[in-house]
Amino acid sequence: MDTALDAGALSKLKWRCRRGLLENDLFIERFFGRYEATLTERQATGLQALMDLADNDLLDLLLRRSEPHDALDCARCARCSRCCARRCRLEGF
Repeated sequence: MDTALDAGALSKLKWRCRRGLLENDLFIERFFGRYEATLTERQATGLQALMDLADNDLLDLLLRRSEPHDALDCARCARCSRCCARRCRLEGF
């Protein structure tokens, strides 16, 4: 079973997820609003991998204009990007 993220790790992850592109910040903010209470260490690893992308590449993934590739083509990364995209699409973003 995957371990839940403690408050300190969650705080560091949220800081790491701050972006230079407002659109990405909106996706990520809504993601945390929905999922932060249930994030696990495994999911945090996937989210951190997504944060290594350039802002425009991340936005393309979140808007589903591109698909994950290479190291990002893993269940953790795909789930995080799908959750961000689905949540924002439902809210009309």
